[in-house]
Amino acid sequence: MEDNKLREQDFLVASISQLSISGSSSPPVVARFRSDSLLFGPESDSSDSVQFDLSNCELFKLGPFQSLCISEASEINKEKSYSRGITIQFRNEEESRAFHCAFEQWKKEVVVQGSSLPNGILSSSRSKFDDKIEASSAKMYFHYYGQLLHQQNMLQDYVRTGTYYAAVLENRVDFIDRVVVDVGAGSGILSLFAAQAGAKHVYAVEASEMADYARKLIAGNPLLSERITVIKGKVEDIELPEKADILISEPMGTLLVNERMLESYIIARDRFLIPNGKMFPTVGRIHMAPFSDEYLYIEIANKALFWQQQNYYGVNLTPLHGTAFQGYFSQPVVDAFDPRLLVAPAISHVIDFTSAKEEELYEIDIPLRFISSVGTRIHGLACWFDVLFNGSTVQRWLTTAPGAPTTHWYQLRCVLSQPIYVMPGQEITGRLHMVAHKAQSYTLYLTLSAKMWGPGAEQGGILQSSSGKLDLKEPYYRMSQPQAYPMSQEQPSQQLLQTQDLQIQSQDEEGSDLLQQAV
Repeated sequence: MEDNKLREQDFLVASISQLSISGSSSPPVVARFRSDSLLFGPESDSSDSVQFDLSNCELFKLGPFQSLCISEASEINKEKSYSRGITIQFRNEEESRAFHCAFEQWKKEVVVQGSSLPNGILSSSRSKFDDKIEASSAKMYFHYYGQLLHQQNMLQDYVRTGTYYAAVLENRVDFIDRVVVDVGAGSGILSLFAAQAGAKHVYAVEASEMADYARKLIAGNPLLSERITVIKGKVEDIELPEKADILISEPMGTLLVNERMLESYIIARDRFLIPNGKMFPTVGRIHMAPFSDEYLYIEIANKALFWQQQNYYGVNLTPLHGTAFQGYFSQPVVDAFDPRLLVAPAISHVIDFTSAKEEELYEIDIPLRFISSVGTRIHGLACWFDVLFNGSTVQRWLTTAPGAPTTHWYQLRCVLSQPIYVMPGQEITGRLHMVAHKAQSYTLYLTLSAKMWGPGAEQGGILQSSSGKLDLKEPYYRMSQPQAYPMSQEQPSQQLLQTQDLQIQSQDEEGSDLLQQAV
């Protein structure tokens, strides 16, 4: 696609010298990436430039400030010879790194888009990201995150930003003199945190236009900028000059997995992280519990009343009422709700970012089993998530739980069009099946069932069941709606939410039998 082509880039280098001219160095010159060529010449861009074809040249690092560029002349009997070479002297190590990153990206672009295959057909190879994601969805996604107002919204989520800051600065031992890769760097704030913590060098990888703003922001912090290189591109496509000791990222979406950036985080791990390297965040958990909320259910159901009109300007709208009714219930509700609406202790699904496979995120199947704490109508499943920063010094959790300080993720509720009735102590079973789609989100298939209770319950059987299909891509954002709940919805003192700031071992032990069933 035209939008994916690299823009022309210029680099000022201290000098170049051709290998055939011993001891002869040029004054400072500009290295220019143009289309399929790399040119070295005066700033005036005269015809006196030294030109290399990107499809058949190689770049080697001779030292922190010096590199060697050589071009291939011919291939005879499978033995390569090179017609020309120059040594490049950079002004500092930062500019050397940036040049090498740009060289790899431009060379890859030329090889993928313009190189001839043995049969003479042009390569149509696409990145793994492009194969999984619709182009229209990716365009909207990168446009959204390329705007400063959306970055500001995330930066002003002080729970999010403050937790990342604390997790990094409290674990300086994990960052001092380490190479860091910031996956989906956005404004570059996490890269700056890593540099503050003493990172040797940070590669901030960002695919949207926000990369240009990140460069500007980082340049405005000169005490840190010399140790940060911003690379514009996707982690699936770019190349780095060295491996990372630690990855840092904010890949979480609604319900943890929305936007499918977790897959890119895992791809970055497999491509760039050294064995046993650290990942911030390290583990993610999706928490789920049934809820009762008559106000929310009536609010959603009433939206479809419009379609019950039999004489709307002489038109009978009722044939579409059923479709509209189900359509409103296909939208997950995003808002901050009162934890007293939960009717059973939550269970969790754990994703270990250090070991999970990308393919495991294509389809997530979670068995559900709860014991109701009260007698009520259950209107659906409430969900939230938390992530662990498993630092060497401090373990810190970032939670989006109801009742905790609100984040820009809020919580999410899947509302069923047909509620089910339960009694205290009654078992609730079901399944949450999440299937990824190409619009960078998931289709959710939810089923909740109430099992027999009282005498004879041990014989099993289902009393009632309710199912729904929801699109995580199209939520109902209810965050600003007033929510007034009567005291009669007060739950017993039994704890329904998991404590967040515990050692990971104790967190995984909680409900471990249920988690084992989900494996």
